Amino acid sequence: MKRKIELVNNELTKIYPANTALNSILADSMNYSLSAGGKRLRPIMLMAAADAAGTNGEAFCRIACALEFVHTYSLIHDDLPAMDNDDYRRGKLTNHKVYGDATAILAGDALLTMAFDIITSVNTVKPDILLKVIKELAYAAGAEGMVGGQVIDLQSENKRINIDELRKLHSAKTGALFCAAIRIGAILAEASDEQLQALTRYAKEFGLAFQITDDILDVIGDNEKIGKPVGSDEKNHKSTYVSLLSLEKAQKLAKASVDNAVQALDIFGDTADFLQSLAKYLLTRQN
Repeated sequence: MKRKIELVNNELTKIYPANTALNSILADSMNYSLSAGGKRLRPIMLMAAADAAGTNGEAFCRIACALEFVHTYSLIHDDLPAMDNDDYRRGKLTNHKVYGDATAILAGDALLTMAFDIITSVNTVKPDILLKVIKELAYAAGAEGMVGGQVIDLQSENKRINIDELRKLHSAKTGALFCAAIRIGAILAEASDEQLQALTRYAKEFGLAFQITDDILDVIGDNEKIGKPVGSDEKNHKSTYVSLLSLEKAQKLAKASVDNAVQALDIFGDTADFLQSLAKYLLTRQN
């Protein structure tokens, strides 16, 4: 995991300078959030999915970094006063607290659009495969995915929604990009239909487990390890797996989702060991 994080970070540093051509403040804002750290989970999952399907996933590191651009954009926008109104992210002041709301919004916009520029700049992947990758990412980031999920999230504030509505919300807002990461890795590896279906099942269960454990950490996590204050869900009057089910039941559901994710990869044998370990890690993660 550490080696893959370093690989992604090294690739990102090759991309950063391209941000500086037009406007230094915009570039500074973009790079501020891109370089703020994090687990680089989505690009790593893309490469790991390609590995599971029998290809060297590290060959697709640049495309994987495009997912980090999309993820970072979503964090910048999610932290805005009109959204979750958070002051800290990954232990640092959120983007709008440093650069102001307007620049933060535009930095997010620039990161999102630049992601597709990065993908189309790769000339080592067949054009028809790249088109599938672009379609997959666009769908996950748009109205049926992250953006649509964020709207449902905002509409759900100060309301008690049911567990099915909560799943719908997070399968779009959080789960869609995890699913895209895994599916794009499989597409780049030219996986079989059976492999793609198995990896998609894994991604959906992983996304569910990730969100449940995120909700759990917001209740029992450590501020310093999480990088932002705990209790933000309660502050924003949001329904969570913990508030709807109880802490104990949420923990059991997270364990069941992880077990399902691991089982979905049985057809791959040893090539999916890393993805299986990644799912199990969710049950013990501290940030």
